[in-house]
Amino acid sequence: MAKTSTLRGYFTRALVCSAALIAVPSNAANSVQHQQFFESIAKLCGQAFAGKITAGGSEDDGFSGKALIMHVRECTDTELKVPFHVGEDHSRTWVITQTDTGLRLKHDHRHKDGSEDKVTMYGGDTRDVGTANMQSFPVDDESIVNFKQNGLDQSVTNVWQMMIEAHTFTYRLMRENRDFRVEFDLTKPVALPPVPWGHE
Repeated sequence: MAKTSTLRGYFTRALVCSAALIAVPSNAANSVQHQQFFESIAKLCGQAFAGKITAGGSEDDGFSGKALIMHVRECTDTELKVPFHVGEDHSRTWVITQTDTGLRLKHDHRHKDGSEDKVTMYGGDTRDVGTANMQSFPVDDESIVNFKQNGLDQSVTNVWQMMIEAHTFTYRLMRENRDFRVEFDLTKPVALPPVPWGHE
């Protein structure tokens, strides 16, 4: 009887340990999902794609009615730079970086002369493993400070989301009373846009 009890205790402990190993912590570094998501975008390196607003557009948003182009322009093993061109405005570049805890999204904003905008390099880090197709980036503390300094209090709860599937890439901005989405058609590469402001 004692032997049976000992064996039962051993298997119970083994099951608990196995479950702990299988469970992925919310801040897992270099998770499979993060890596797959990053690589899916990296595979598009050197190509540009046209997009359209699929939610949250308005006449005065600065995006509606303009050509929207994303260009997966610079790629390394740890960083992707994706300019987002809005008509003749070449000020925006998405910077996606691998970190010790997942992925980071920053928005590099420049003026036409290449100098940095007052509101630049804002964004956030992933807080969970996400999926191979979708990652979310809640606003980080540094960005909140920058937003408040520049009178953008409405942006302090921003969550950015990126989704990549077989035929589409989606960029999404969410906050209270705001859900803005641009969807890019990955099946039809377009002519490469100009060099983004402040880049070579």
